[in-house]
Order: sequence, then C-alpha cells, then structure tokens
Amino acid sequence: MREEIADIERELMLIGRYKELATTAAAPEERRLERASSYILLNRLESEGPMSIGQLAQAFNLDASTVNRQTAVLLREGLAERIPDPEGGMARKLRITDEGVRRVAGERGYRLHGLSIVLKDWTREELLSFAEGLAHFNASIER
Repeated sequence: MREEIADIERELMLIGRYKELATTAAAPEERRLERASSYILLNRLESEGPMSIGQLAQAFNLDASTVNRQTAVLLREGLAERIPDPEGGMARKLRITDEGVRRVAGERGYRLHGLSIVLKDWTREELLSFAEGLAHFNASIER
C-alpha cells in the first residue's frame, strides 16, 4: 500500500473525530439534527425536490431498506412528508417540510461557523484547492 494513502486514511480518521467533538460542543438548547444521515438526506431533498425511497437509495448507493429506516426518522420528526408523485408515478415521494428546511439551515449555519473558525487563516487559494480536492474525492466515491 502506498504511504500517501495511509496518510490520507489517518487524516480522514482525524476529521471524523474532530467532527464528533464539534458536534458535542453545541449548546444544549440548540435543536440540532441528531443524525448525519438526516442532514444528508434533507440536503438532497432540498436541492433535488421530492424523491422516492428508491431514488434516494440510488443517489447514495444504499439499500432501500436502509434509506427507509433513515427516512422514517425524518417523517417521525416532521422534517419530511410523504406526497403523491408530482409526475403521476405510482411511488410516493418524500418532500422536505418547512421545519426540515429550517433545521437544515440551522445545521448548515452551525457547520459553516465551525469551519470558518478552523479555516480562518487559510488563503483563498488554499481553500479553493482543498475544496477541489474534496470534490474530486467525493466524485471518486460516487463512481
């Protein structure tokens, strides 16, 4: 195995750890999304519009039963709702609710604030390069 890949694995592990520490630092009165999967699914519904369980599963390369369990949380918390397919299909679709939009915006703001603190001394070029590298990494995962 290439040493560079081992270095990347270590850095990704640390990112995961720091993310967990940042999450627990939120003030107790803040109503945050409890699961990373909720934030990810709600972001997709916000940006793409209503989607079926199958479409969400395909988008994230997950089993439909996994997405079904994750979306059940969104439905139970009133962050998404089931609607008839706007295009007339048989499958019902999930749509983000106003409360879901509000909670995603709050979560995004919290995350952006944390990142802005960590990255405050980075140059624009460093930020662009890092964003480009992460986008390339994520595209490789989705292939």
